[in-house]
Amino acid sequence: MSNTRKPRVNPLSRRPRQQRLVMAVRGGAGVGKSHFVRSMAEANLGRLCIFDVERKSRLLKGNGTIFDGLEIEHPDELPEFIDWALSGEGQEQNYGCFALDSWASYFSAKHSEMVAAVRERTNDPLAQPSAEELAADQMILQGVLRRLCIESGKSVVIVDQIPAKGKEAKEDNEVGRVLPMTASGLEYFVDIMVEVSLQERDGEIVRVFQIVKSNSPAFEVGFELTGTVTFSDFINHMKRETGDELPMETPRPASVPETLEEKPSPLSLVPQALTIQELIAKAEGHGFKVADIVTGAKLYHNQTNIYRLTPEQIADLDRRISARIEKTNAASRDDKASASKQQQQGATGNETNARAATAAARNIKRA
Repeated sequence: MSNTRKPRVNPLSRRPRQQRLVMAVRGGAGVGKSHFVRSMAEANLGRLCIFDVERKSRLLKGNGTIFDGLEIEHPDELPEFIDWALSGEGQEQNYGCFALDSWASYFSAKHSEMVAAVRERTNDPLAQPSAEELAADQMILQGVLRRLCIESGKSVVIVDQIPAKGKEAKEDNEVGRVLPMTASGLEYFVDIMVEVSLQERDGEIVRVFQIVKSNSPAFEVGFELTGTVTFSDFINHMKRETGDELPMETPRPASVPETLEEKPSPLSLVPQALTIQELIAKAEGHGFKVADIVTGAKLYHNQTNIYRLTPEQIADLDRRISARIEKTNAASRDDKASASKQQQQGATGNETNARAATAAARNIKRA
């Protein structure tokens, strides 16, 4: 079994080194959402990969040459395709940006499967998922958005659909915000949300891209681009507003290593284990007998044969003998100190008596 440790990531290496734009594009059928997605291939971001749930990328010019439109035949394939592109063999294609066309198609297909499962479980052909089931379903499906919008680290466009007028409000009341829930899932993962529509302005029908939700200071809610709008137009606007502090095309060179070097731990000296022969010699050198060691082995370790003591048990007996030796030495030092003090007191008393006798003799002579 390998003991190799996974290298520790240097948190400072995760400071942003490249600018990117993650956006959701919502709109009705036929307003040009897919053509806008194709424009990513000409934004100098690298090769574009479109995860085509609606299987319409075949209608876009350049599929297979300037970009790859991968048809998703079954919704369950989408997470597998994303894993292939981000962390599997698809990394060899060096994709520089991604698009999902469309989130609503994927969401509605998976949601329909859940509704069918609920009706089969309850044996009720009109049963609807509960609010808890809808929330759980949304959390699972949002794993797709998390992988694309966050983990990829690339510019991403998520295409979503706006239902026909009045349908959204109708479904709000009947099935608990099914279609609005797709939009609420998007807004947590994108920098901006754009609604595309065809409007009459000055007597002409023009395509309008309007910011309806924004997490970026470069794009205010209500900001509009009109006409033949491409992904590059949004990139250029962001550059004008935020400057070129972070490059868009290629990452800025790393200034710190991606992993932290493992510092070698300081070497510690492991004391050599004491043998039973060394313990016996130490004990006898301080006035103990082998019988004392045998008694200690029985009392503290339930071992009658001292030659079967483990190194830990020998070390324990050594600590106990060392404590006895220190206690004996301390008592001996106290006795010596007491005797020395008594001798000093005796000498002082004798000297005092001698001085008294001398003084008495002098007094007698004077008398």
